[in-house]
Amino acid sequence: MATAETREALVAGAIATLREKGHAHASAREIAGRAGCNQALIFYHFGSVERLLLAALDRVADLRRERYQALVDESRNLKELVAAARTVFEEDLELGHTAVLVEMIAAAQADAELRPEVATRLRPWRGFAADALRGTPAARLGPPEELAHGVVAMYLGLELLAVLDDDPAPAMALFDRAGSLATLLDLFSLRRRS
Repeated sequence: MATAETREALVAGAIATLREKGHAHASAREIAGRAGCNQALIFYHFGSVERLLLAALDRVADLRRERYQALVDESRNLKELVAAARTVFEEDLELGHTAVLVEMIAAAQADAELRPEVATRLRPWRGFAADALRGTPAARLGPPEELAHGVVAMYLGLELLAVLDDDPAPAMALFDRAGSLATLLDLFSLRRRS
């Protein structure tokens, strides 16, 4: 296997391990087995298992950011923005992407060295959410940065509860209510402009 292929296989193995087994079981042996590689290659390419897990988190974030941005760019109003959020939430549940982030957040709670690494990787998501909210009627409710912090926290919390309860229905109901509220805010915003 070439160097780039090996790195890709290891990152994919780390993503699958975090998603399916969690951080506690993300050993070099487990990841290398999934990647079809010798576990020494983890240390050769990444220096440590934690560095590989951070690379996995980066990969998932890059993939999801592209998808989220495309949906946000297509949204013309707050209702469509909420619909986009619901779409990515359903995709993230189905594909287990948020599980990778949640596992790394949980691990960072007990690891003072890992904490700033994970926190640094969360900041762009708050910035992304703030940018998406700017110019919408929701921005009248408060500073977009504060609202974005709440949106990211809510999104992660909804994901955790949906997985824990093995039932996404309550989260979907909240997205439906948010869509209804967004419709009202969009209408109110249009009337104020008239």
